[in-house]
Amino acid sequence: MTQNSIFQRRLFPIWILVFFNISIGSAQQKTNTPNVIIIYADDLGYGDVSSYGAKKIQTPNLDRLAKSGTRFTNAHSTSATCTPSRFALMTGRYPWRQQGTGVLPGDAKLIVPTDKPTLPKIFKQAGYRTAVVGKWHLGLGTQVEKNWNEPIKPGPNDVGFDYSFIFPATADRVPTVFMENHRVVGLDPNDPIQVNYQKQVGNDPTGKEHPELLKMQSSPGQGHNNTIVNGIGRIGYMTGGTKARWVDEEVSTTFLSVAQQFIEDNKTQPFFLFFALTEPHVPRMPATFFKGKSDLGYRGDAILQLDWTVGKIMDQLELLGIADKSIIIFSSDNGPVIDDGYQDEAVARGEGHRAAGPLRGGKYSIFEGGTRVPFIVSGPGVNRNHVSDALVCQIDLLASMSQLLGQSVPKEAIDSKPIVPALLGKHEKGRDYLIEHAGTLAVVKDHWKYIAPSNGRAYDASTDTELGNNQQPQLYNLKEDIGEKVNLADKHPKIVKELQDLLEQEKSKVTP
Repeated sequence: MTQNSIFQRRLFPIWILVFFNISIGSAQQKTNTPNVIIIYADDLGYGDVSSYGAKKIQTPNLDRLAKSGTRFTNAHSTSATCTPSRFALMTGRYPWRQQGTGVLPGDAKLIVPTDKPTLPKIFKQAGYRTAVVGKWHLGLGTQVEKNWNEPIKPGPNDVGFDYSFIFPATADRVPTVFMENHRVVGLDPNDPIQVNYQKQVGNDPTGKEHPELLKMQSSPGQGHNNTIVNGIGRIGYMTGGTKARWVDEEVSTTFLSVAQQFIEDNKTQPFFLFFALTEPHVPRMPATFFKGKSDLGYRGDAILQLDWTVGKIMDQLELLGIADKSIIIFSSDNGPVIDDGYQDEAVARGEGHRAAGPLRGGKYSIFEGGTRVPFIVSGPGVNRNHVSDALVCQIDLLASMSQLLGQSVPKEAIDSKPIVPALLGKHEKGRDYLIEHAGTLAVVKDHWKYIAPSNGRAYDASTDTELGNNQQPQLYNLKEDIGEKVNLADKHPKIVKELQDLLEQEKSKVTP
């Protein structure tokens, strides 16, 4: 049976395998090459995990993962939003080097080059089976206008994944459908899909015109009031594909079931799985089982669902007898945001919970809360129950996996650093410096952080986020001031100049 039929095979027993994690025996791999699973959360903050200091919510499975491996306190996504962070993870290049890598609409064309090295291609070259399951948000096809009723190429399968089961963008953007490899799952040819981000198509009601149909109201002025799907207004317009539209409460468990089947099917050979979770990105509509389980509204409930999902993957590896042959890397694409488009009680019930922990800012922000995220590595060769302050970034995974698998680092991945000893918790020295990316750019080197001047707004009232933009240079001592409260630029002009020069040097680099 082929990889193409994973989802179809899983429809009937989905509730059995999801909730009871039944496995069909176990087998040992025929090679010592470790499996690698990247579990990538969406908008999870530094302070949303109990092993990182959260008090009002507990994440026992992530804590279990941390105890079995190394937890990093100075780990980063490249960017404070999702698409650019994912682009960097896939390519090993800072997203600001390429135009069109900002947050994409749901009908965007593919932005990952098909003719260049990528993270999954590194594994394919080493003989791995590769898969992506979950949120994609890196575009599909060669143009914005596309026929959703036919195979859409290029996509994940064309940048190195043998198998893909995704939704195209984010849960708050149309089209709200699953795609297996190049096709929409469950599409009725007599009910073709149309998508448009400029004007309304079809007769589907919108949240703006029919708020009485919504089971979750949108926040004013954030654009989540277009086509209604499952009682929730989305960004963008769609019509058709009625039978193919997913139900929010079932998205997470569907992705988990498909991911588990991929692991089951490949338990006797090395595999790489990029498992891109949707939680706690909006709209936060967790499975009914998790609703009301936290004291933080649906955002907290979604984090509990995320933690449970991680636990199910860990349990499956144990049951299959391949846990000691599998590396799990857990992180988040950017920092947290509380109100990001829907009235889900996250603000009202979140008092006392610091989603970014001691950090300033969050999603969209150049302050540390935008890119400093939870990052845990566990598996064979990784220091157990260890905490590391090494400076690491998700962009380094491409070069580091090349190093781990005995391959040369691709010359095109100019920003990815091979830091395997640091990722394994064996060495406290990671990369030398990092360029952070939001409305402007920042440089982190040693314990200093320089933020380049910007004319952008300093505060976003709609999301209650300090964006960090300032027309003057900013310099912070992160060792003494992790909350970036005291600007020391005037007191240390030499350090400002050094980091300015370093940033200009990086901006002048040209990708081969």
